[in-house]
Amino acid sequence: MTTPTAPDSNVRAWLPGFLAVAVIWGASFLFIKIGVRELHPLYVTLGRAGAGALTLLVALAVLRDRLPRDPVLWLHLTVVATVGVALPFTLFGYGEQRVSSILAGIWNATTPLVVLPMAVLVFRTERMTARRAIGLLLGFVGVLVVLGAWQGLGGAQFTGQLFCFAAAVCYGLSIPYQKRFIAGRPESGLALSAGQLLVATVQLAIVAPLVVGPPPAPTGLSPEVIGSVLALGALGTGLAFVINLRTIRLAGASTASTTTYLIPIFAVLVGVLALDEHLAWYQPVGAVIVLLGVAVSQRLIFRGRRHAAPTDQLPAEPEPGIPVAQPDPAISR
Repeated sequence: MTTPTAPDSNVRAWLPGFLAVAVIWGASFLFIKIGVRELHPLYVTLGRAGAGALTLLVALAVLRDRLPRDPVLWLHLTVVATVGVALPFTLFGYGEQRVSSILAGIWNATTPLVVLPMAVLVFRTERMTARRAIGLLLGFVGVLVVLGAWQGLGGAQFTGQLFCFAAAVCYGLSIPYQKRFIAGRPESGLALSAGQLLVATVQLAIVAPLVVGPPPAPTGLSPEVIGSVLALGALGTGLAFVINLRTIRLAGASTASTTTYLIPIFAVLVGVLALDEHLAWYQPVGAVIVLLGVAVSQRLIFRGRRHAAPTDQLPAEPEPGIPVAQPDPAISR
């Protein structure tokens, strides 16, 4: 046994990777927006899952790790691949056919607020406290502000926002499911995530042609669309996950999870600079209220004298389609 180094003892070691992950995941909404210009959301998702799976398989080979062997575990991974990868990937694609990449990035930040009631009421992996209830209430108010509820609800943009929120709900189901049925497994987080993406790729390869017909020829797609789909998979769902595992090792899981707060900022910057997108004044205001609710519910602000136990914190799903994996036992030591 070796004595672990304090998580924040060397900020310069983990901060570059931490920021790189936030930038990559924030830019993922831009890549989705470009991808759905010429591809059906199902095929954007298929390309993303496939590229991500290939990237993680290469990482497994380099690290001399291997995929899970337990058939029961593969059944659980199939559930997570469906609810936590294939569905939310696709729902965000449908959403970004109707709303800006900036707005989709804001909706992704609501994921931790969806996770909490699911974890408390459905999977019973967490307990409700007064602080968490206040955080949920703040988050709900923020959602209404993002929607601009006082202006009336309806139209294509409202439908697109519902798709994005439905993606967050999918994450809200998959995260506590993983905590209930996959947490504590001896397999590495990298192997578990590679398994999820492999299963999702097979699922989408079957469903997409049945729903929307054969895929378009790559020669008929623009370089921007091809590059965006590959970047979504190789960078956003592959390389960024590997970097995030390193951040967990160096800085701790709690610090790594705070990328949730940076992703909307980078999504806004990228959307404005690359796509010339714009927001109504109330949408970033609502995003701040949502993030405040998340921070309160996770005890990141207004802490009392007693610190919450590690198990009292909710896992955050920082970016759509990033499988939540438990840290490697070697990382935890």
